Order: sequence, then structure tokens, then C-alpha cells
Amino acid sequence: MEKKFDVAADFGSMVFHEEAMKAYLSSNSYGEWKKCIETHTPLDLSIANDIAEAMKRWALERGATHYTHWFQPMTGFTAEKHDSFIAPAGGGRAVMEFSGKELVRGEPDASSFPSGGLRATFEARGYTAWDPTAFAFIREHTLYIPTVFCSYSGHVLDKKTPLLRSMEQVSKQAVRILRLFGDTTSKAVVAQVGPEQEYFLIDEKDFAKRMDLRLCGRTLFGAKPPKGQELDDHYFGTIRSRVAAYMEELDEELWKLGVLSKTKHNEVAPCQHEMAPIYTDANCACDHNQITMDVMRKVARKHGLVCLLHEKPFAGINGSGKHDNWSLSTDTGDNLFQPGNTPSQNARFLLFLAAFVKGVDEYQDFLRCTVAYAGNDHRLGAQEAPPAVVSIFLGDELTKVVESIISGTEYADPGKATLRIGVDVMPTIPKDNTDRNRTSPLAFTGNKFEFRMLGSSQSIAGPNIALNTIMAQELEEFADILEQADDFNAALSELIQRVFTQHQRIIFNGNGYEQAWLQEASRRGLVNLTSTADALPYYTAPKNVALFTKHGIFSKEELEARQEIHMENYCTVRTIEATTMIDMIRKDILPAASAYAGALFQRIQLRGGMEGSHYESALATGISQKTDALMQICEQMDRDLKEAPADMKSKLTYFHGVIEEDMTKARQIADELETMVERKYWPFPTYSDILFYV
Repeated sequence: MEKKFDVAADFGSMVFHEEAMKAYLSSNSYGEWKKCIETHTPLDLSIANDIAEAMKRWALERGATHYTHWFQPMTGFTAEKHDSFIAPAGGGRAVMEFSGKELVRGEPDASSFPSGGLRATFEARGYTAWDPTAFAFIREHTLYIPTVFCSYSGHVLDKKTPLLRSMEQVSKQAVRILRLFGDTTSKAVVAQVGPEQEYFLIDEKDFAKRMDLRLCGRTLFGAKPPKGQELDDHYFGTIRSRVAAYMEELDEELWKLGVLSKTKHNEVAPCQHEMAPIYTDANCACDHNQITMDVMRKVARKHGLVCLLHEKPFAGINGSGKHDNWSLSTDTGDNLFQPGNTPSQNARFLLFLAAFVKGVDEYQDFLRCTVAYAGNDHRLGAQEAPPAVVSIFLGDELTKVVESIISGTEYADPGKATLRIGVDVMPTIPKDNTDRNRTSPLAFTGNKFEFRMLGSSQSIAGPNIALNTIMAQELEEFADILEQADDFNAALSELIQRVFTQHQRIIFNGNGYEQAWLQEASRRGLVNLTSTADALPYYTAPKNVALFTKHGIFSKEELEARQEIHMENYCTVRTIEATTMIDMIRKDILPAASAYAGALFQRIQLRGGMEGSHYESALATGISQKTDALMQICEQMDRDLKEAPADMKSKLTYFHGVIEEDMTKARQIADELETMVERKYWPFPTYSDILFYV
């Protein structure tokens, strides 16, 4: 009889977490590891050897045969090279070995990972280095060791290294602020993240019959079905049995790996669902989200399903995002974006809030860059996602507090008690007093900010690197001012008022979907970068380069390399989509439409000609006209692909303009043909087939 999953007992059973380390390590080695984490000092090799031996014993007891340095290159996915524990023992025998040197550093073949020109392709060597702040885990008989990844020359080639750097920087500057408020207990401030993950589940039989889904992750063709999401019957609806079984196994697999999977429900679109985890530190949250996406895909296959993480797999219905809930918390558990019960706590809250508002306003273009890529272009600005204009939603009550600070007037709290805005008599700020604004890119939701612009398939590292570094910059500026102040309270009050006054333009509580907001945003001077092609040039704007180089997150060369990688990725994705579209038109759609038109003409002949076959003749003529038009745009797209410029920035603009226009025209004609061609002739499953398979 199969053992029933016990959440309390089995949670984290495949993770070499602190309890496991305590059980398998000597007290000295465990203490040295804790010291390494708390003081950011390197481990002695002898301690690393002890940890490696303990980790190996733990892994072997759970059936592991291999280990891998698991890293996050600039592909946006994860990478791994597996080595077995075996070592020759003589006489044809083998022993299981794993040393501290093998734990701490690996050497993968790095030649084919994106580098943005930081090193030549033939320079293959790269290094992975153990991240002792993230726990190792076991999947499919392999010990996974979370690592950072850099080139032979020391350039950063991954997403984890800059994330760790940004977390350290925001902690350093936030602690300076805490000391000014008399907090001598907190030693660190931790960036906390909870990424909600949306996804689609479809039948694998339908997936197998569609080249666009297999190669591009989204449908390049598909007429609108008679029923979509109009009835709102899927949102929070009863979970279908087949999907429920999938969700149950997904939870169990994630829980074994220590992923805090908390919420599951149906989303708005047919076949769309969501999983939301509990908060954890940004580094673990990033690791866990990468694990989640991979486990989602693998578990789906076991249930005869395919998990689609593309931002817009189906036109005409909602796409998928990944809401990044971000906050800052002390190592003693105090959330710094939680309004307090005392004037001092509220003053501290308002200072951190002011830093966030100022930072988002000053670096709105870079935040937009962190969510700019081909898949998300189909989603941002649509009715299921925030607009491309970055703004902050604070809610009515908190906005009134900010406005009273700006104007220097009295503020009446919800209890109608009138309090003057000032450090010594800071008003009581209601907790959790904000509504949810699904049209806002950055919404305050009581004790955190929900960054809603992320796409469902992307790594959360980039956006959180940006948020952490921006806050580090603003808090550093604030600390420099307040540490030199003769009168702390007066300087604090003046600083908060000045910041809110200068940066109130970024605060918007209304409907971000309305055209009126885009006009108002333009009047305020906010940037509206509607596409990846518009956004990515801002990636290396001088102020953005200055921000990240100052705090040691990236060098100028590393930022330029990342910009190049993002541009190249956009053009590569569009190339794959356009060539797939051409292939499907030529080999599937045109032959199907032609075959049906031929059958219609045969019927016309049997009925004695065109005069007696009005329906067939009109339909056949219409199909023939559209097939001719589709063939012409297909040939035009083929020519346009061959004429793409070599320069990457010019190529980016060209693909966004010329190639996307070709693809839009081709899809429109093909979708019209789908509505005209008899069902049995159409070469692949339609939206009605795919979205309503149960």
C-alpha cells in the first residue's frame, strides 16, 4: 500500500535544510556555516569538506546517485550538469565520494550560454560556486546544489549573483535607517518575495498536433471560439477532477522540495490556473519559482496534460502573469512596510514608503525594462495586465495621508480624530486599508508592494534585483541626510514632505486601462514604453548604469551585455515564431483550405455549375481569394526575414515593426479561413477543442 503523504512530516524531506544540517554535521561545522551566513565570510575548506561529506551521506540515504551544480544562466531558465558520486576503488570496485572542493566549485562547459559578448564562444570555461545561503535538495536521484555562475574572467553570467549582491546592499542601507530610529537589535534587513504563478493546462494530444505550441509555446493561429471567458464561470470555479489530481501531486512534489505552495485556484480564462506561495527571502523565492515552473511542466505530463507558461498562449482570452509581492523585513521579523502603532513606527514606515515612491519614479524606465521581452509584449497593456506605464497604487486612505503631508494640513484618521502631520504626532495609519487594483503595475497591499507587470514565464530575479538596488540607493541618500542632521525629527519631517511633493506624479489610484490615464501619464511626464523595442534602449541609460555600478551589482560591461542578450532573445523568438508561421501556412493551412475549396468545386460541378450552387460558389470563391492573399503575405514575410538588418538595435526595431506587422496580417487571414473551412479539413485543433477538452 502506497504511503499517504504527510504534510507535516514530509515537507522539506528532500531538502538539506537547517534541521538536516544539525543532524548530520558536527556542532563546530554547523556553527561555522551559520557564522558564514551571518557575517558573509568564506568557509574554510576543512569545514566545506565536513559539509560535503554530511551532504553526501544525507543524499545517499535518500537514493541519490549523482550531484549537480544548479545555476541560473541568462537564458532565463536553469542549467545543470550531473556527475555521479562514484570513484574507482581498485579491483573493479567503486566508492561514493564527494569533497568540499567539489561542493564549493564546479566547472561546466560555458561556451553556449548567452554572454552578450563578455567572452568569445571558444572560451568555454565558466565556474559555478556554491551559494551556502540556499539549501541543497534532491530531485530524481540527484543532489542539486544551488550555485552562482561566472566566466573565467570573473564576469557575472547568471541571475543569482546580482540578486545576492542587491539583497546585501539594500540590507546595509536599511540597517543604517533602522539605527537612526533607535533599533540596535536588527542585524540585517531581508528582501521578502512571494511570486504568484499563473499557468494554462491543456490536453497533451492537442498540444502534439500544434507545431506553434510545441515550438513557440503559444498559438500563432486560432479563431475566437463561440465561448471564451465571457461568463466568468471559470474564475474561482470548481476545479475539475483531472486538474485537481494534478494540483494535488504538484503540491506534494513542491512541499518535498521545501517550496511553500499555499494557494491554488482557477483563473479567469478557460484552462488557466494559479499557484501562490508564502513569502520567503528573495533568493530562496527565486530558486523556488524556478523549481515550481519545472515541476509544473513535469507533473503535467504524468497526467496527460501540458503546462503552458507563455504569457499569451491564446489570443482573445486572458494571458498569464506572475505577480511579484515584494517587501522588506528585519531579521527579527518586523515588516518595514507595515504601518505601526506608534508615531515613531509610522514615521519609519512613511520614510520607507517615501524611498519606494522616489525610487520607482526615478527608475521607472528600468523597472519597465525588467519585464520587457517578446512574450510579455502580447500581455502588457491588455485588459488582463497593467499598462506599460509604471505607476504606484497606494489606496485612498494612504494617499490622503501622503497628500496631507505634502500640503502640511491636518489629517483626520478613520476614527475622525484630527491629528497634525509631524514626527512627534504622526497619525495612526490604518492597516490593510487598501483595495486591490488589478490595473496598477505596483500596488501597495497593506504591508508589501505587488509588482504586477512580470510575465508568467520569466525569472523573478531581474525585477527583484532592480527593486532591491533602487531601494538601496534611496535609503543611502536618506541615511546620508539624516545622519548629518542636527535636529533628526525636523530633518525627517522635511525629507518626507519634500520627497512626496517631488514624486507624487508616480502615484495613481485610478483605472490604468482607460485611455484618459495614458494621456494624464504623458502630462505628468511618465514614460510609456509600449513594447520591448521601446523599452530595452533604456536599459543602459547613464543614470541606470550609474545606479548599478555604484552599488556593485553590475559593471557597465555586464549591463551592456545583458541588454544585448535581451535584444537578441527578442529577435530570436520573433524569428522562430515567424518561420513557424510560414511553415504552418505552407504545409498545413493552405493545403487544407485548397482541399476544401476543391471539394466545393466538385459539388458545384455535380449540381450543374455555379448558377445552381450559390452557397458553394460564394464560399469557394471567398476561400480562394483568402488563400491567395495568405500566400502573398507569407511570401512577403519570408522576404522580410531575409532582409533583417545585422545591427542588433536596428534589428530589434525592424522585428517589432516589419515582422510583427507581417505576422498580424497573416494571422488575421488564416483565422478568417478557419471560420470558413469545414471542420474535418482544418489541420489542427481549434480553440474550442483545446480550451474545452473536459
